Amino acid sequence: MSAALSNDATTQLKALYAEMEPRSLYPLWEVLAALVTPKPRSPAQAHRWTYADARDYLLRAGDLISAAQAERRVLIMENPGLPGSSSVTSSLYAGLQLILPGEIAPCHRHAQCALRFVMEGEGAFTAVDGEKAVMRPFDLVLTPGWQWHDHGNTSSQPMIWLDGLDIPTVMHFDASFAEHLPQSAHPETVPPGDTAMRYGRNMRPMRGTPTDRRAGRQPLFHYPYAEWRESLDYLTRSGEPDPHFGYALEFTNPADGGAVMPTISAHVRHLPGGFSSRPRLSTDGTIFVVVEGSGTAQVDGKDIPLRERDTVVVPSWRELVLKADSDLVLFGYSDRTAQEKLGLFREHRG
Repeated sequence: MSAALSNDATTQLKALYAEMEPRSLYPLWEVLAALVTPKPRSPAQAHRWTYADARDYLLRAGDLISAAQAERRVLIMENPGLPGSSSVTSSLYAGLQLILPGEIAPCHRHAQCALRFVMEGEGAFTAVDGEKAVMRPFDLVLTPGWQWHDHGNTSSQPMIWLDGLDIPTVMHFDASFAEHLPQSAHPETVPPGDTAMRYGRNMRPMRGTPTDRRAGRQPLFHYPYAEWRESLDYLTRSGEPDPHFGYALEFTNPADGGAVMPTISAHVRHLPGGFSSRPRLSTDGTIFVVVEGSGTAQVDGKDIPLRERDTVVVPSWRELVLKADSDLVLFGYSDRTAQEKLGLFREHRG
């Protein structure tokens, strides 16, 4: 409350609050300023996870528990400002998953949307509704909500990728559902690459025909590094970089041109060596992975080193300046698309 009250009024109000509490009634005026803030006040902190450290712990865990026992052998990247939440931002989750040679992570499906950004290894696969996507470093693979998916490693090397999910968002809406397939792997339904041939060339099977086999679903789920890197290189040669983003490309859903999933946006950007972005704030907390090069993320004036395969989170409404020591390539994902649909997204460019 902003205005001072007399001692008698204060005493009577406290007695009133105590009488209301057993009935689950509380005074808004006591907490309004904390609920409706003049700008975002996320408790999340900017933080960096070094890949070398996380990889060591993950491989040690691989010696102790199998993928089948764990269902998903993942190290959660929990934001230090959100202890006990299993969240990297208030709306998103991040973790590093390991599949060892010969292992299968059992088939399941859930309401949550997930992306996989490959950090290490080649030749393992993610299967979505029975179609395999053979994974290579820095590929983006989606497992959209309520679609069956399993992972397997038929290569001779460990496979590690970053998991990005909307778990906190789904929990917020109390809308979590999950199922497990009786067998560990989904039967193969089509050859690998089938979806890319049908939907990945700015075309699609005619609607209402049997060949439109993913009608009404997320059609494309594999975005190979070789393809997006080539496009980013072309963009780099096409003109001057944007002062806030450098050269940036968004991953899109070919069905509607929107973000890759209903609750998660993803993009890549290239900052030439020596480039320093102008300050920018946005309401979507973003998780970055360093794909190539080195540099610095300056968050509210604090420098965070950027090294290859490290992961950095920048919370909502923190001033971000990116500096590239060498050519710097970043992958990032956020909840921007969900905020835009709800009319909440804002940004400020300095």
